[in-house]
Amino acid sequence: MTTQSAQKKSNKLADTKRSTPSLAPLDVGRTSRASPFVELVKPERTRDEIILSPDNRSIFAGLLEEFRKGDSLRRHGLRVKSNLLFCGPPGCGKSATAEAFANEIGLDLMIVRLDAVISSYLGETASNLKAVFEAVERSPCVLFFDEFDALARTREDASEHNEIRRVVNSLLMMIERFKGRGFIIAATNLETTLDQALWRRFDEVIYFDRPTLARVKAMLRLKTKTFPAAFDIEERAEELKDYSYAEIETVVSSAIKLAIIGRRKRISEQDFNKSLKDQVRRRRVQKKLTSQ
Repeated sequence: MTTQSAQKKSNKLADTKRSTPSLAPLDVGRTSRASPFVELVKPERTRDEIILSPDNRSIFAGLLEEFRKGDSLRRHGLRVKSNLLFCGPPGCGKSATAEAFANEIGLDLMIVRLDAVISSYLGETASNLKAVFEAVERSPCVLFFDEFDALARTREDASEHNEIRRVVNSLLMMIERFKGRGFIIAATNLETTLDQALWRRFDEVIYFDRPTLARVKAMLRLKTKTFPAAFDIEERAEELKDYSYAEIETVVSSAIKLAIIGRRKRISEQDFNKSLKDQVRRRRVQKKLTSQ
């Protein structure tokens, strides 16, 4: 091959690389300076570490496929789904799924710091939100709003002041105009308090329910995979059937701690009983506090 032909081939390869669309990695330093309103997280949880219903697993498989084929869809003038709303009771996998989803698509997770975003000064909350959206427009990521109801309460509530209405108006516009190459995920346990106009701004509304008995057993298998039980732990699933995934994880983790402290290589039934008893006590205290 002559030097001239080699140079032409090199130039052609460079042109191909320049024309191939790609997602730039998140510039942590730049994004942090641009917006103090987010916490940057390198997602570690994988999809194998969460339990989803068959419907939700199918939804996420479709979203992942659409994201990966996004450039082809855009070339045909089609919009790629990017706005997701997670609903359902606490502890049922919303935050864990957001992290696993970010990990699966290879993007960083940016968790919105509501304590920093929400301001008592007139108009400042909307400005803070604008800074958040501008940051993620520059650096593709999964932007996660936990406790979304704190920002997006219904404007029909007579007890809410005009500032909240202005914030919701701004939020609606920002979500609708979002042009980033990542995702916006909003999560709430109080979906009935959200402003009705928000629902149609999301491409998918995904409900996370409490686990069925079969999924309780799956969760017990998952959480004892690296530290097994000395008994058939799945036989205890019935006692956990009205528990959330987070509560089940707490029970198993506490039982493992007891086993390790007791220098045992497996969870004993006594460890599990003690851990479950502690969780029943915590539930009783929580119920008492929330009923006041």
